[in-house]
Amino acid sequence: MIDLLERWVPTQAEFDAFTEVSGDDNAIHVDPDFCATTAFGRTVSHGMLIYSNLWGMLKRYDPKIAQGSQSMMFPNPAFAGAALSLRIVEERARYLQMRVTREADGAECLIGEAEIAC
Repeated sequence: MIDLLERWVPTQAEFDAFTEVSGDDNAIHVDPDFCATTAFGRTVSHGMLIYSNLWGMLKRYDPKIAQGSQSMMFPNPAFAGAALSLRIVEERARYLQMRVTREADGAECLIGEAEIAC
């Protein structure tokens, strides 16, 4: 049974580095001046950066684990400097439930499931 929990405080430097490797240079991730004019008021993490941190947590737990499929939603933004709780729980064989929540208010930033390949 897998039950993992980690804390992560994303940084603007991580957003910028992920922009470089992903090519996703949307201003909402990298331009604090632009973001100040939006409803968010500050830069927002790439969804796949959040997922990458979850997957990294899982790979540290079991380096041989492989993903078969995934599904996820990003109902609320994750901000630079705002602490997140990352959690992975195996609720049934080969299926992992994933949740990322903002510590400040409990808002879910990622809700998902991954199937582990055999």
